[in-house]
Amino acid sequence: MTGAVSPDRRRFLTAGAAVLGAAASAQLWLPNTARAAETPLPDGVFSLGVASGDPLPDGIVLWTRLAPDPLNGGGMPDRAVPVEWQLAEDARFRKVLRRGTAQARPEYGHSVHVDVRGLRPGRAYWYRFRAGAQLSPTGRTRTAPHPLTSRGPLRVALASCQNWQQGYFTPYADMLVQDPDVVLFVGDYIYESTPSATAVRRHEGTGEPYSLTQYRNRYAQYRTDPDLAEMHANAPFVVTFDDHEVDNDFAGEIPQDPAKQPHDAFVARLTAAYQAYYEHMPVRASAVPNGPHIRMHRRLEFGRLARLNVLDTRQFRSDQATSQAGAQDPSLTMLGADQKQWLLDGLRDSPARWNLIASQIMMAETDLQVGEGKLWFYDAWDGYQAERNAFLKEFKSVSNPVVLTGDRHLTMISDLKEDFANPDSAVVGAEFVGTSISSNGDQDQAAFRKEWDPRMADNPHWKLLDAHRGYHLLDIRRDGIDAQVRIVDTVVKPQATPSTLAKLRVEAGRPGVRLV
Repeated sequence: MTGAVSPDRRRFLTAGAAVLGAAASAQLWLPNTARAAETPLPDGVFSLGVASGDPLPDGIVLWTRLAPDPLNGGGMPDRAVPVEWQLAEDARFRKVLRRGTAQARPEYGHSVHVDVRGLRPGRAYWYRFRAGAQLSPTGRTRTAPHPLTSRGPLRVALASCQNWQQGYFTPYADMLVQDPDVVLFVGDYIYESTPSATAVRRHEGTGEPYSLTQYRNRYAQYRTDPDLAEMHANAPFVVTFDDHEVDNDFAGEIPQDPAKQPHDAFVARLTAAYQAYYEHMPVRASAVPNGPHIRMHRRLEFGRLARLNVLDTRQFRSDQATSQAGAQDPSLTMLGADQKQWLLDGLRDSPARWNLIASQIMMAETDLQVGEGKLWFYDAWDGYQAERNAFLKEFKSVSNPVVLTGDRHLTMISDLKEDFANPDSAVVGAEFVGTSISSNGDQDQAAFRKEWDPRMADNPHWKLLDAHRGYHLLDIRRDGIDAQVRIVDTVVKPQATPSTLAKLRVEAGRPGVRLV
């Protein structure tokens, strides 16, 4: 599924993402008269919209959260609420294939996660929810291709880093028109920063979130962005988190500022943050948190065309290095022993043409020092070089490895080298570091070029460097990946003009990436 949206599809996007007519809905989904005796729910329970995620060939996760007062804890009564759901082959629900009732429980913020199975591969479906007499917006989703198919294309949108205070989420309006099969979001879905009176949009609350209610309020605020809500309602997301979903630059159970956040207090903060993350994301029950732990690394298959390995580079990492010697310490780990072995096994036994790795932080080297010497970002893979270098050597025997990354608030597209200390070493893969949705706002492009262009000679593996806001769009086929860097002219206004900054190509069987 590629290219511009058809006229019929556009009409659905513009007019059908909301409920498709009260009269039609009433005829298709007759009310349950037994519910009339129950205490009516507050109005507006579906204020946070609907979403879907983690597509399988025969299944999909459907999500919503009941929250009539989203920025004040949700506003729901302290009881479980039955929520009916339907999934259909058509946008008007004339052919409903699956239906059921889920319980929206207060202990999970009245969120609903429905893992629908028994569906057909590579198909579009429509879904909706009902609580009491209230209907949700209609969502559209898509299952993964048949397990044995190697045909494409598969259209993936790569997104990350959406800071509410630094801009509107205008890139999603263009992403919606491009109609991706799946959206891969690789971290910083929310920011934990305090409200700023000078921001483009002010964070709710009075400070950083620490408690479960505070994190719920912050997620709810982000979910009210109309472009983000519309994108969630029209394509499945595959998500993972980075640091700002909890605390800037945290590592495992170590906060950015240990002197200000004692261990027990930070563990409580992790517990609240991970629960709120689960409550607001379309993920399976395998991601239900266990205190300060949540299982987010997982593997999704898109037929024999692509295997997607989704990493967790926060929970299991060693504390960040603070020196060049520390960055080269072989005892430091980004993934932890179990996840590292899980990734190696998944790369070695993969039947897929393309092996994609969703990594929250950049794998290619960033040498900030102009001229002699090295200066690295220790929070990225440069701070964990022994483990990174072991993976790069492994890539030599992996079919078409491509790393998909966020974090930097920049477009940084690179060849992956077997040994970044040797510029003449073999190219073993490609990396797309997607720019941010809104973080850093509308940057001064001249100032950016003045700062970063002098570093290009020290990083010959960089193929493209840019500081506009946007996302990357990748069309994956057997013979190659055609990528577009999609940008917008502004995020400080609610509407923006999109454009294609650059087009790139990764050829199957030929490691690396090139501009076209």
